[in-house]
Amino acid sequence: MNSNDHQSVVQRAQHHTKLLEALEGTLPAEALSFSDSVLLENSRDFGQLATDPVKPLAVVFPTDVAQVQDVMRLASEYQIPVISRGAGTGVSGAVHVLGDAIILNLSKMNRILEIRPEDEIAIVEPGVVNHELNLAVAEHGLMYAPDPASYKMSTIGGNVATNAGGLRCAKYGVTRESVLSLDVVLADGRLIRTGKNTFKGVAGYDLTALFVGSEGTLGVVVRAVLRLRYLPVDERDAYLIFADLESAVEGVQLIAKARIQPAILELIDRATMEVLDRQYGTEYANTGGAMLLIRLDGYGAEKEEAAVRDVFSQSDVKMSDQYDESATALIEMRRTSRGDTQDDAYRTGEDVAVPKSRMVEYVHLVRESAAREKVQLRLISHAGDGNLHPTFYVDPADGANPLERLQRAVEDSVRIALEMGGTITGEHGVGLIKKDWLPWEQSSDVIELQHNLKRLLDPQNLLNPGKAI
Repeated sequence: MNSNDHQSVVQRAQHHTKLLEALEGTLPAEALSFSDSVLLENSRDFGQLATDPVKPLAVVFPTDVAQVQDVMRLASEYQIPVISRGAGTGVSGAVHVLGDAIILNLSKMNRILEIRPEDEIAIVEPGVVNHELNLAVAEHGLMYAPDPASYKMSTIGGNVATNAGGLRCAKYGVTRESVLSLDVVLADGRLIRTGKNTFKGVAGYDLTALFVGSEGTLGVVVRAVLRLRYLPVDERDAYLIFADLESAVEGVQLIAKARIQPAILELIDRATMEVLDRQYGTEYANTGGAMLLIRLDGYGAEKEEAAVRDVFSQSDVKMSDQYDESATALIEMRRTSRGDTQDDAYRTGEDVAVPKSRMVEYVHLVRESAAREKVQLRLISHAGDGNLHPTFYVDPADGANPLERLQRAVEDSVRIALEMGGTITGEHGVGLIKKDWLPWEQSSDVIELQHNLKRLLDPQNLLNPGKAI
């Protein structure tokens, strides 16, 4: 190390020391952690990268808005990046630490501030867990509709940041459709409020929609006004077993053509059924090549169930009996598992969406690509809205260049989706892992416009830099 490099390292260390002293002088002691275990725990989400974790300088656990503002003011003064996060259940690397940074962990801002049953609204802090909100509003005959697979762990703030989806998206939409208003702390510490407290409202630009799904790159969400839905008075669960995967995807189209709107419509292939059988001791893989899981809800659930049975009455599709509890169990098995463990270097799960009319073609082409690359494939899907999750995997000892073949198959799956008018991510977000693919989908003009918005709201590039765009 030459003298200039040494001087730079010393100056950087002194700068960090001053920042940390300023944080200690501003925040309560219990809101600040420098513990190695806490730093490591907050260094990334579930998204897998080949690099080792990078520990942040500090983790702040604010308990009120003023503390968030204090952190952002100090970050702006010392020009240190800030990454806001909740439970870290994302899989796109959206909260991975890349260098010097402060983590703003919002999990302790976890109050349900208000439930207004007559207005069908809940007002919450960002650390409220999705499931806990649903338990609270269920007492009033209401529900918060977005239900990502991580709903028992993930926070509303994280759901907003990623525009999270879930199984009920088929009927109720993604997070954006349930967010009416946000309080956001900007990069310089200013607090703004966007949106409205009513279901309808068109005053000004829709800044709420802009912040939803922005992955913490434009501001820190500290309060959300959420639209609630009616808790269904009736739910009917069923499974349908098909001879093969393509037939199951065609079954999705038949349900749509009959104008039946399930709350949940999930597809799993035989390879995934085999994994679930091993996990839960069931034997569904012996009954067919693919399965659809359906939940129909509301006052019309009974009639819709009868309509689904009528759609497949003249086919060899096997449908569960009415009130079969195993159908409900299968939906929960699907909710908590996509058919394998966490991704690693030799296994990659994807998240694309295509027009529903192209799903059969997509499945066919992706299976061809996987076979050509000699890569194994499992496929599940939120079939009701065209969101597919193919998982590709290879045995490290099976053939030459396994990682290259795996990468080609994954990239093929994304390019095929785009060629069909789809998207590189249906619900997981771009984060860090998919950022290089964004130009495949969006024009340079659109990407530059997003960078301009980022520079307007965050001129020092302090908020989760290097992510999303």
